Amino acid sequence: MRADFSIVSRRRFLRLALAAGGFLLAGGAASFALRGREARPGGLRAIGEREYRTLAQLARALFPDGGAFPPGASDVDLAGAFDAFLADEPEWNRKDLTRALVLLELGPILFEGRLRTFSRLSPEERLAHFERWGEAGLLRRQVATAFRRFFALVFYDTPAVWPHIGYDGPLVRGGTP
Repeated sequence: MRADFSIVSRRRFLRLALAAGGFLLAGGAASFALRGREARPGGLRAIGEREYRTLAQLARALFPDGGAFPPGASDVDLAGAFDAFLADEPEWNRKDLTRALVLLELGPILFEGRLRTFSRLSPEERLAHFERWGEAGLLRRQVATAFRRFFALVFYDTPAVWPHIGYDGPLVRGGTP
């Protein structure tokens, strides 16, 4: 007795395979269009290039060049400092913070229905989007608070910023007296 495969003819199988390939290609193109090209930072130890880009864009939104005083996020590698911090953290903390970065990057799509990721928004839109996280549900508030506190700690601990905030530096300096 011969098995009957008339449900899926060769022609129909070919059409389905081509349609599936087209959907995959369109999905890949849409993903690239939403995320864009990443900068190629060197020496990352804990985060990937996409996460670095998201952090750098967030830092520029929070500490713009020419903001309250001349130094801005472009003068301090806040994303690099975050990577160095994460490199020494336990694996569970790295995973949580990396997931938070993915959530932040996809936030405009997931929570606002936009067709742009966080990194592709204008600086003003980025800041507004991030500020709304401070008023959102518990998870987004926690993410926003954690990133804001970490960036503030690193930014204001930079010697180039100290004269602008009226800080003369530590009383005891490292090195030889």
